[in-house]
Amino acid sequence: MISPTPQAPVRRPTAADGFVVVDKPQGWTSHDVVGRMRRLAGTRKVGHAGTLDPMATGVLVLGIGKATRLLTYVVGADKDYDATIRLGVATTTDDAEGQVLSVADPGAVERVDRAALDRVIADLTGDIQQVPTSVSAIKVDGKRAYALVRAGESVELRARPVTVARFDVLSVRPVTATVPDVDPVEVYVDGPADRDLGAAPGVAPTAAEPGNGPTRDVPAVDIDVRVTVSSGTYVRALARDLGAALGTGGHLTALRRTRVGGYDLAGARTLEQLETQADADGTLATLPMAEAAQATFPVRELDEDEVRALGYGQWVAPSDRSEVVAALSPSGELVALLEDTRRRGENLAKPVLVLAAH
Repeated sequence: MISPTPQAPVRRPTAADGFVVVDKPQGWTSHDVVGRMRRLAGTRKVGHAGTLDPMATGVLVLGIGKATRLLTYVVGADKDYDATIRLGVATTTDDAEGQVLSVADPGAVERVDRAALDRVIADLTGDIQQVPTSVSAIKVDGKRAYALVRAGESVELRARPVTVARFDVLSVRPVTATVPDVDPVEVYVDGPADRDLGAAPGVAPTAAEPGNGPTRDVPAVDIDVRVTVSSGTYVRALARDLGAALGTGGHLTALRRTRVGGYDLAGARTLEQLETQADADGTLATLPMAEAAQATFPVRELDEDEVRALGYGQWVAPSDRSEVVAALSPSGELVALLEDTRRRGENLAKPVLVLAAH
């Protein structure tokens, strides 16, 4: 007999401490993925190493249990992306999910040639100063920039240094873009504060979803690119700045992250694959912390005396490396992260994070 009282879902066995590399699906927020992973891993102690926009797909590194303490080091790693930039249309968010801000004159789009494209891309490659997209999570006076923008406030963010190590053009093709044939300011957006008094209620059309109202077709150019960027770089802002420099406007229509530091798509699994594996085996499989650390840090092998000393928070002999290193026990367990420093005139390795008890 079925009980009239709804039964709580059975909690899965807690997954082992470690990393899970997810191939994030389009339409999911990074927080959505964390929520699903908490259920699959049987623990609330789950975090991620760098947000992906809902529109974007690809590598999202998650930490389970003690491995969440390693995520701060993965966040700062460089990243690879495949993206499609559309020239000819600018949007409020610098991607296809924003309202159309401007449409280029057809002549400006036609004048975009490979020489001009290569010239501007060269200017956007290397060490550059980039103004983040206004619809970002950067805080301004204690509030997220995107929240201020959605509230109708003007947001000006300062340029900051980033590195674009690679900005390769894979293909260039002319396309026709369908855009709303309406002045964006006459559209009701999110709430009364965003509403023009003469506007009709409704959801603002976007570059990706022009809506059921009047539309028009305009010429545009789609560029498939592959970039390698430092942490903190906005690929949307690269699309915006490329379009601005060419006089056409531009926005991102597709974004796929293919690598974060030492983690790439080859080691990523879809949410469906992860759920199937967890159902079959009873417990979600994770990348052990020692293996996860080796994909992020140089490795130092410890002897038993050093393992014991680090377990007590003591310093050990230097690693002779300028960066943080992962210290492994003789049995291959991740014991600590070490950083060389000087103390009382002596070079030593200081534990910046101890993960294994003595």
